[in-house]
Amino acid sequence: MIKYYYVDLFVVMYVKELYQKYKEIINYLIFGILTTLISLIVYYMLSLTILNPNVSVELQIANLFSWIAGVLFAYFTNREFVFNSKNKNKFKEFITFTGARVSTLLLDMVIMFVFVTILKGNDKIFKLVSQILVIVVNYLLSKLIVFKKDSYEKSSK
Repeated sequence: MIKYYYVDLFVVMYVKELYQKYKEIINYLIFGILTTLISLIVYYMLSLTILNPNVSVELQIANLFSWIAGVLFAYFTNREFVFNSKNKNKFKEFITFTGARVSTLLLDMVIMFVFVTILKGNDKIFKLVSQILVIVVNYLLSKLIVFKKDSYEKSSK
């Protein structure tokens, strides 16, 4: 019994060490999944209650509101739990974050247009490929531009 205790303790310590080493990426993935869930919940709530997805404009309205909910949730969770931003200029940071997310939304739309509409590729496969690329680009834009540590550390000194 004692032998298993030490094995369990070792595993817990190893997992904790791995989490500390890759905390930012792990948290980004966790909150990315939650962001996706928020976005889907908002979309389905709207499209199953007050908006008709068979009406093109209403479909786009539901999609837009789900995107906005996802971006809002992502900003606050990325700021607080992923990148631990201390930037005092939250408005500028939020605008930069939103701009970065709009750019990856456009990237997603271009990928889908080129590979599905023009080249007649499988929409399910290219949506998955697009989303993987969008996740990576969103992370890089957030880390290197939006929540860049030295940009707000210099301004707070």
